[in-house]
Amino acid sequence: MATLRKQFGKKLRSIRKRHGLTQEKFAELLDISVDFLSLVERGLNAPSFETIESFSITLGIPVREFFDFASETLDKS
Repeated sequence: MATLRKQFGKKLRSIRKRHGLTQEKFAELLDISVDFLSLVERGLNAPSFETIESFSITLGIPVREFFDFASETLDKS
């Protein structure tokens, strides 16, 4: 299961950066702490379904994109 958390975190970080958001700005938009976001992006903490939904809404992408790990091998960001 730790692998899924790490893959999810890596994908979240990649998408966040692609949208030109710092951790600070993204956390502010989500009303979560930067520390929590950092833990999620490093795969050390798992977000709730509600938080994943908030990520999706804030970034304007479907939830499934966070779990599309096959494309991660092509995306080096």
